[in-house]
Amino acid sequence: MDGAFPGLGTVINIVAVLGGASLGMLAGHRLSAHVRSVVTSCLGLVTLLMAILSALDVTSPALEETVGRGVPILIVLGSLLLGGITGAVLRIEQRLESLAGLVQHWVQRFGRPTEGTGAGARERFIEGWLTASLLFCVGPLTILGSLSDGLGRGIDQLVLKSALDFFAAMAFASTFGVGVLFSVVSVALIQGMLTLVGLTLGSVVPEAHIAALTATGGLLLVGIAFRLLDIKQVPVGDLLPALVFAPVLVSIAAAVT
Repeated sequence: MDGAFPGLGTVINIVAVLGGASLGMLAGHRLSAHVRSVVTSCLGLVTLLMAILSALDVTSPALEETVGRGVPILIVLGSLLLGGITGAVLRIEQRLESLAGLVQHWVQRFGRPTEGTGAGARERFIEGWLTASLLFCVGPLTILGSLSDGLGRGIDQLVLKSALDFFAAMAFASTFGVGVLFSVVSVALIQGMLTLVGLTLGSVVPEAHIAALTATGGLLLVGIAFRLLDIKQVPVGDLLPALVFAPVLVSIAAAVT
């Protein structure tokens, strides 16, 4: 399926997330607290399943061939450690909480209720935005689909991703509300930049780098799943820089092997 212009796939994805999140928010207000709790547990289990599938990319043949056997796990570990330290120093999680408060205030100012203004509501906003952003923006479909769009090779992958994201946004928004709606900002920025990379560089990201990024993102999704299931409040926000370190460490490891 050819796009009429570069970026059309991302536009379709944004519309799908907006539509799904909006429907989910409408349905969410009609659900009891017990039903929302059950839905949250279901989302946590599904997120854990998606996390495991993504994390298994650490065994990717392309990644092992590029950096050597046994090294991929060290790359993921190094990415998490460096990313976690960087995020903690930059206080990303804390800044996200402050940003959530500002967005909530802005949304309320223009007449959209966000179900409270306290710490609990702010935490729900952060979890909704962060969970949806990771689900929508980390994975082979995001990277390969956006790059293919920019390269003019079609938008089939992003159309498929949009269909999946529509239903995921509906489910998450029914529990977490407006935070999921604002994940479209993440989708627009990340997929837009990847499309621009494909448009300007004319080459795809090596499969090994995608595998490392996906595996690292999978472990961040595990942290999200733990939060949804009330197992442990993993500071996933502070771990976000790990997604930047993963492909960098692959390049370094490939250069020295």
